[in-house]
Amino acid sequence: MTIADLPTGSDALDCEVVGRTVTYDGVGVAVPEPGEAVTVSALSVDGSDHGFTLQVAADGTISYELPGSVVDVDVSGADTLDSPRQPAYETSDLTHEGDSHNADAPDAPPEGETEVAEVDAAVAPGACSDGTYKTLDLKEYGTYNWYVGDGGMPGALSRSAASVAFRDAVGNIVGMYNNCGLTDTVTAQASYKGFTDYEADISSSGTCKGRDGLSTWDAGDLPSNNFAISCSWSYVYEGKKNDLREGDVRYNTTDHDFTDSPTSSCYRKVDVRGLGTHEAGHVFGLADLYGDDDNLTMYGISTYCTTKARTLGLGDVRGLRSIY
Repeated sequence: MTIADLPTGSDALDCEVVGRTVTYDGVGVAVPEPGEAVTVSALSVDGSDHGFTLQVAADGTISYELPGSVVDVDVSGADTLDSPRQPAYETSDLTHEGDSHNADAPDAPPEGETEVAEVDAAVAPGACSDGTYKTLDLKEYGTYNWYVGDGGMPGALSRSAASVAFRDAVGNIVGMYNNCGLTDTVTAQASYKGFTDYEADISSSGTCKGRDGLSTWDAGDLPSNNFAISCSWSYVYEGKKNDLREGDVRYNTTDHDFTDSPTSSCYRKVDVRGLGTHEAGHVFGLADLYGDDDNLTMYGISTYCTTKARTLGLGDVRGLRSIY
């Protein structure tokens, strides 16, 4: 069903819709339990804004945060213990997948080629003058504990190499990595916990499924228009930013190719770490940007063969500082 079938003000309990999928503009979420919210953010190929939040108040009342919505700005909440009432354990979560499963094309940059990171660093000053940012109704009040799933990884990386790339991406956000001379005042925290046989709770149709309680980064099948999708589940704070419970990220390795080392001969490959930094931004509460903000990490259109998104711009930093 669509959000038109389940409008704001509907009662999730009376309507018996907990666990059912609600879609909007090509992506969807499974309705969470009362007192929880779920946010889906899709990085699309065509640059259109695909994402929304469905929130269920403690009394079952449903509300939505759509692109352009005004979100809560008060960040004075506190972290709460996570105890999923109905964790979604699926067969696929419990079955180990080989490294070749859902892997994209092998990435073997020609020997001796210069990485484009050196070129991208030269254009960084443009990002240091753009202070634009948008935030979600979401904050990690404690520590983001996360895992790397199984199966094939973007860029045909091994799980170990993928974990290094993903850790670097998450670190770019929590460490406020930038070339603008801005000091790290962000208190966001993350802790990598290792490998898991569980999968990100994101379906091949672009839906945030019921969560299993583990924040997982992996790769697999997604709608062809999406490079990646992130799903974030949170505990509802009325009037304050919601408290992150779980944040999953999936790269689309079925329809797109990735690389961890773009070079001058790179063709139609997306940077693993740049995209990961963008998705980690969503996990920690940043929203997509469009228009003239293409130098910023949270720009909602990913480009091929560039590492610019690995490095935060002024707007990305201001957004993080507004939350943390």
